[in-house]
Amino acid sequence: MRLNKFIAHNSKYSRKEADKLIKEGLVKINNKVCLEDWSEVEASDKVFVKGKRIYKKSEFSVIVYHKDKGELVSHKDERGRALIYDNLPRDFRHFNPVGRLDFSSTGILLLVDSPVIADFLMQSNLEREYYLKIKGTISKDVINAMENGLEIVNSLKGAHPKSKITNLSLKPFLEYEIFGSSGGYTKLRVIIDEGKNRELRRFFAEFDLEVVELKRVAFGRVDLGVLKPKKYRFLTNSEYEDLRSFLKENKVYY
Repeated sequence: MRLNKFIAHNSKYSRKEADKLIKEGLVKINNKVCLEDWSEVEASDKVFVKGKRIYKKSEFSVIVYHKDKGELVSHKDERGRALIYDNLPRDFRHFNPVGRLDFSSTGILLLVDSPVIADFLMQSNLEREYYLKIKGTISKDVINAMENGLEIVNSLKGAHPKSKITNLSLKPFLEYEIFGSSGGYTKLRVIIDEGKNRELRRFFAEFDLEVVELKRVAFGRVDLGVLKPKKYRFLTNSEYEDLRSFLKENKVYY
């Protein structure tokens, strides 16, 4: 494993912070200063940062955060907008979010102190459950796309302003439930098993429908429950057991 990646995976430092520490000569491998972030760390090597040994982790921690509307899933923002880390203790600043909820979205967000696990969960097929409020009504064409999937071709409708992804293949929804329409709006519940960027907003935008409210209430077997906005909790013992089993089944080592 590369040195900067080893440090980021097994300490509170990010990969960028690890790169800086290496360049400053504050990192040693087997008591020898190492100035190259691409150096490989072998199983028998001993890595030290600022004189303190970094041990390979055998465990990981996960927290559940209730993201509020108007918060960014980011460590910094040039425009000074609110960040999820503003409401978390400093001990969690190195935790990695499992995917992202955009600025206007709310709900459950998992954060893990292992980049390996965070990346895997983000790309996994674990179910994600959402409650949506749509401006407009759900037509037969929309229902057909929810049941059979949707190919987005040469379109940026509903995408982030900086996005350049014009083609997107969206899988069928696992479940959906339409609660009814009133006042020009429709409320529904959907379950999908992928986490592509702004997937639901882009899906409905293809039918000229605007998602005005989006709340994720569950990720895999972890649900939001009664957790209040801007608050967090650790996984329960049973949730940890489920996650460890899932990682083992998929041969994910951390």
